[in-house]
Amino acid sequence: MAGHLIVGLDVSTRARAEEIVTALGDTVDYFKIGYQCFYGADGFALGKDLIAAGKKVFFDLKLLDIDNTVEKGVAAIAATGAAMLTVHAYPKCMKAAAKAAEGSDLCVLGVTVLTSMDDADVKEAGYERDAAGLVALRAQQAKEVGIGGIVASSHEAEMVRTILGPKMAIVTPGIRPAGAALGDQKRVMTPAEALAVGASHLVVARPIVEAADPAAAARAILAEMAGSGTRLA
Repeated sequence: MAGHLIVGLDVSTRARAEEIVTALGDTVDYFKIGYQCFYGADGFALGKDLIAAGKKVFFDLKLLDIDNTVEKGVAAIAATGAAMLTVHAYPKCMKAAAKAAEGSDLCVLGVTVLTSMDDADVKEAGYERDAAGLVALRAQQAKEVGIGGIVASSHEAEMVRTILGPKMAIVTPGIRPAGAALGDQKRVMTPAEALAVGASHLVVARPIVEAADPAAAARAILAEMAGSGTRLA
């Protein structure tokens, strides 16, 4: 289960990120580096150092640009040995990313609908579909393009799994242990619930990063995951 729990290093300094990694020790070996850490904590260099130390790194950069720019950016990330990278789940963007990642171990993930968005937010953004409908569309497009998986709310994971089949990754943020505060997330589940409905990897940040004992918090989440009864490859 440990390889399916990804800790979000959502911090602003490299020193703080390294404190968290050290505190977690061997409990977790998979780390997400998003905007805050990437831009504020020298996250690109940190990611490469973590990879060199035998950790898995998920660069959550949500790339979206013209095809050539996306392709060059994905190739640069693939060269680091990173395990995962996000791009926006638009067909042309995913196609460019898939081309650049070909032959590497990089799993490209298409971001469908953010877990901070609900149906009203999707409508305000100009889409005629509800959140679930937009996720379904993006999931089908991701499968057709042939990328490694998608990022989606656990609330859509069961539906998405029927579209993607058993092999593609479904990475779910917005995971909150039982009793934890929701923060700015609108569509959340507990670790066990998310795995039970088809998620393959869970991203957890605040409940671990802000805990007094990050390793203990991570172990509690891993115990919840193990209690789901889900078998993960």
